[in-house]
Amino acid sequence: MPKQVDHDERRSQIAEALQRLTTRRGLEGVSLRQVAAEAGMSMGLVQHYFKNKDEMLLYALEHRAKLREARIAEKVTATGDPSPRTILRTCLVEMIPHDERTEGDYLIGIAYFVRALADPAMAAVFSEGAPDVFRFFADMIRQGQAAGDVAPSVDPDQEAAILWALADSQGSNILLGHRTAADAVSTVDYYLDRLFTSPE
Repeated sequence: MPKQVDHDERRSQIAEALQRLTTRRGLEGVSLRQVAAEAGMSMGLVQHYFKNKDEMLLYALEHRAKLREARIAEKVTATGDPSPRTILRTCLVEMIPHDERTEGDYLIGIAYFVRALADPAMAAVFSEGAPDVFRFFADMIRQGQAAGDVAPSVDPDQEAAILWALADSQGSNILLGHRTAADAVSTVDYYLDRLFTSPE
């Protein structure tokens, strides 16, 4: 009986191979042939799933986002504390390059960002999830307000933008050695402690 092929698993393997190469060479220096070699597959097999490099890049971008969401959900569950502050902290820490996986994610994000500047289709996919993230952050802050943990005078939408910037802006300084990941996480905690303070 022929062996069943898990096509989603094959696509995931290709996406992971692309991401490993991207962290080492950037997107422009990666070819379909190199991805096939990295994934341990033939060029023909890779082309069976992706007609060209752009198709593969778009899939890999979406794949990366799903993996990050799954990691965040797993980490929140592991804390046993699904409070808005814990959820926000988990999301923000995951954005900070603090281990091999998150460093890779950060470098891949930069590579995609550079390509998106010149590629409208890539730009659309690269940025389509951002409004959802901002809304999610703002909703967490509103839940904190409803629970009495965040002052009612706080603007959730503005705070969501600040939180995103707080985590996103520290990555380059960490990778360049100007700050440590622990420093960056400490800054996140400092800000969240100020935000999630019950009003007197």
